[in-house]
Amino acid sequence: MATSALSGLDVARTRKYSHGGTGMFDSALLVDRDGRELIIRVPMTQSAETEQSADLVALRALTVGNRSRLPFDVPQFVGQTPASGTRAIVYELLPGDSFDADALTSHAGVAGSLGRAIAAVHALPTAFIQDAGLPQQSAQDCRTGVIDLIDRAAATGFLPAALLRRWEQATDDDALWQFAPCVVHGSLSADSILITDDAVSGVLGWAGLSVNDPARDLHWLLAARGQFAETAMETYITARQGGDAHIVQRAMLYAELELARWLLHGVDSHDQAVIDDAIGMLDGLVGTVHDRSSHPLSPETGPIMTVRDVESMLDEIPVAARGNGQHTAMHTDTYDAAEFAESDFADSESGSEAFRDATGFTETETHFDTETETPAATAQRTDGAGVATGADADAHAARRSSSE
Repeated sequence: MATSALSGLDVARTRKYSHGGTGMFDSALLVDRDGRELIIRVPMTQSAETEQSADLVALRALTVGNRSRLPFDVPQFVGQTPASGTRAIVYELLPGDSFDADALTSHAGVAGSLGRAIAAVHALPTAFIQDAGLPQQSAQDCRTGVIDLIDRAAATGFLPAALLRRWEQATDDDALWQFAPCVVHGSLSADSILITDDAVSGVLGWAGLSVNDPARDLHWLLAARGQFAETAMETYITARQGGDAHIVQRAMLYAELELARWLLHGVDSHDQAVIDDAIGMLDGLVGTVHDRSSHPLSPETGPIMTVRDVESMLDEIPVAARGNGQHTAMHTDTYDAAEFAESDFADSESGSEAFRDATGFTETETHFDTETETPAATAQRTDGAGVATGADADAHAARRSSSE
């Protein structure tokens, strides 16, 4: 198959590159007579085939000029061939090791490199996205997309009214959505990152490449519990020279909305176990919000939710359910997320105070500009089960229409 995809390829040896039989791709590592290492991937599902096609479009859009602006390598498409009603794609294998988010943020140098890598993606010129026909979202488009997601979650009847109100306040806050969209990776996670010599050496899984909210590439870092997780954000903000005062708040919002996505996944797939799991986590988030209602940042703002709270929350969501069409990076076809090792990096000291200076948040605090909602107020806006009623959802839809 590989020789059909790449004329003149002389394969010396191969080995399986898929974990069990449960992955989205059937993959193999190839080594030719010259020692060049290649990956061949065959999608096993329709969603995997769609992702692979989007990834190819993105890789072709990332021209030599665009790649030269990035401090890391991007996969290089080598060839393709028909395979069992789909197509097998061959890429050059990028060097580097994969680590989980905790390990990536357990070393100051690696965390700083991660922040600079994300900032470099966000600094790419946006014109090539349009030229390639890739998605482009304005700030208002991003806001509307979040409102639509909240509406869908509310329509299930399982969304607690306290969270509906909290998220409504975030979408109603004009200041939160005053940002300049930029080029984003779109499905960034620890699985996307390759490390060599304590620095980001490669980034995989570009199917979500678009112009969008930069906070979408950052929210996964909120689940990182390494000592230098804050350093990654500090370095990113410094490299981007600030200018987006609410990017951490939006990243926190996207992190919380992962629970809504998990709920919708359960509803759409008619999986009661997933629905029950999502309801339990949503109830836990409500408890976290109300437990901290006595510690508002100001009389006009809502309760604090700490980064550590979100870490715990995201840890409970299966990795496959996180993100908008979370990709399966080619270097992790062979791994379960649970199999990633603990950090192999040495400890070192943290960097500057740029994160606090640019955002006004401490290491453990972030919030939305919302009014604190008392249990009595919540009760007035819920049915007997304590979830958002149809009237709540209709009111939210009306607000959405008035903002468009």
